[in-house]
Amino acid sequence: MTMTRRQFLQKTLIGSAAFCRTAFSESKPLRPNIMLIIGDDMTCEDCEPYGSKQVRTPNIARLAREGMCFDRMFTTTAMCAPTRQQLYTGMYPIRNGAYPNHSKVYDGVKSLPHYLKALGYRVGLIGKKHFGPPTSFPFEIIGGKKGASDTQAIAKFVNRDREQPYCLIVCSNEPHGPWNLGDPSIYKAEELTIPPYLVDCPHTRQDLTKYYAEITYLDGQLGDCMKIVDGSGGREDTMVIFTSEQGSSFPFGAKWTCYEMGLKTAFIVRWPATIEAGSRNNALTQYVDVTPTLIEAAGDAPETIQTGRPDAHGETGFDGRSFLNVLFGQTDKHREYLYGAHTTRGIINGSACYPVRSVRDERYKYIWNPNYKTVFYNVVATKPEELLQTWKNIGKTNPTVAARARFYQHRPEVELYDLKKDPYELTNLADDPAYDKIKVRLRKELDRWMTQQGDEGNATEMKAIERQGPNRKWKPYEP
Repeated sequence: MTMTRRQFLQKTLIGSAAFCRTAFSESKPLRPNIMLIIGDDMTCEDCEPYGSKQVRTPNIARLAREGMCFDRMFTTTAMCAPTRQQLYTGMYPIRNGAYPNHSKVYDGVKSLPHYLKALGYRVGLIGKKHFGPPTSFPFEIIGGKKGASDTQAIAKFVNRDREQPYCLIVCSNEPHGPWNLGDPSIYKAEELTIPPYLVDCPHTRQDLTKYYAEITYLDGQLGDCMKIVDGSGGREDTMVIFTSEQGSSFPFGAKWTCYEMGLKTAFIVRWPATIEAGSRNNALTQYVDVTPTLIEAAGDAPETIQTGRPDAHGETGFDGRSFLNVLFGQTDKHREYLYGAHTTRGIINGSACYPVRSVRDERYKYIWNPNYKTVFYNVVATKPEELLQTWKNIGKTNPTVAARARFYQHRPEVELYDLKKDPYELTNLADDPAYDKIKVRLRKELDRWMTQQGDEGNATEMKAIERQGPNRKWKPYEP
């Protein structure tokens, strides 16, 4: 059989990857530089490589053309502090201690800078932190108030020592609210296509123009970072990663929830010497897998590492595991299940106790709301100027909109979604007996994971304030 040129290249690449993987495991020659650029409250679909035809993200698109897109990468919690601390520690939020927002990990928990510094890397961070205590995150903090826009500080760190490998985390504050950066005028509100999980109204459209403008601003920051790497002389051996973090603060956008648009994240890796340009993978992966992957790429075996915090069974290894074989193109499989955990207690205008837990497989998503008889509150649901209140006002004369707005705060105990048919989770199948076996299987897996994590549901939720530190003053929202 005659192979096409593309088939020949793919076969050669896979063979080369297998060879590199074997050589790597024996002599550890790769040790790439690493630059990880993190967005802030950006729904994964709001960029060109993940399907948007209206948000202008030329640099994210270029990174995708030059690297590999992960089509099913997820955070476990759709809030900043838990998301970042699980990313850096390789441990799920309840186990590492940073499960509410504005939280910190348990004393003694280790993170990425511990592991990479031990392997000879210099490890820096610029921009948003949202972690603690400092002893658990010994990054070299660079730059000042300009944060991720400080190209001078980023370039200085990258080019400071050509002999020593580096890892630099570039943490943007965009497109986190209040959406006051970028140029909203490039987006015409009346011309936008509104995502199906949002209610189409003038307020929604106007907010989207400001939110999209900040994504374009973030895209410019990514472009600046790529330019610095490309001009450093180390482009081929540098792993440039972009990730969008959790979803936006739009209702169902879906920060503060376990819905797909909250937990799913854009994740793109460019590593010219190793990764096939323009490739995609469909592996189920989570943020806790990132640190083990970077450790293995840097030359160590992550399965031998002690994290400083045991799980409920006394195991002290990572919750995540390396997906380096996915990057090498050797497999499109990684996990069987993905998990979600949200803590409402402790967030601004949050409910006294409203935990959410979830598990999903290749197709189905199971969500458990243990305290579903109470009302879900957060800043979006309580401030009159926020979008949800506009939806409620429209709902006074529109039952469909009223039902959508109400569902944001009043949910059933169990939700089940067929993500293949219903990717935006608009139809709850939990009461359909045809799906009973699926519900039982997923609930069993969720219970297993919660036990391993030491997660007691409502009881764990009520301890959340302890994880925010003694200086955190918080009261539950009371309407």
